[in-house]
Amino acid sequence: MTVQPNEITEVLNRPISQELLARDVTRLAYVAKDGTPRTVPIAFSWNGTEIVMCTAKNAPKVAMLRQNPAVALTIDTEVHPPKILLIRGRADLEVVEGIPDEFLEMNGTYDMSPEQRVTWEADVRSLYDGMVRIVVTPAWAKLIDFETTLPTAVEELARQREARQRA
Repeated sequence: MTVQPNEITEVLNRPISQELLARDVTRLAYVAKDGTPRTVPIAFSWNGTEIVMCTAKNAPKVAMLRQNPAVALTIDTEVHPPKILLIRGRADLEVVEGIPDEFLEMNGTYDMSPEQRVTWEADVRSLYDGMVRIVVTPAWAKLIDFETTLPTAVEELARQREARQRA
């Protein structure tokens, strides 16, 4: 199923999508070394067109994303009804020296005191000599809010129920 760029933009520009894109953590799904799926929580930032995540240069996911850059992301809430933003795309990797600004910014919304923040940033700067930026431009997006949008299978069940009730 081909999705047009304007359809992706429409989904990502919805107010609920924008709230989700302002969150701290996404779940990144990719194919692991043994060929099985992996999902890992990872901090991210949204720059208006791309999801940017940063990781260690020696992280196992880096080698696997080089082999197979197809990824899926889930950003969701922990309340009822849940709000879920699903994104698919391709991971483009860039090795950078030092700590990318996005990494420091994306972790800036965690609940840390100013003192904890200073300690955390010093630890990060002493640990990493560089990082890998994982950049995903959405090629597909779906918002599920259980009020105006539903999972495809649930939409189908609702249509079937409606048809039964009319019969």
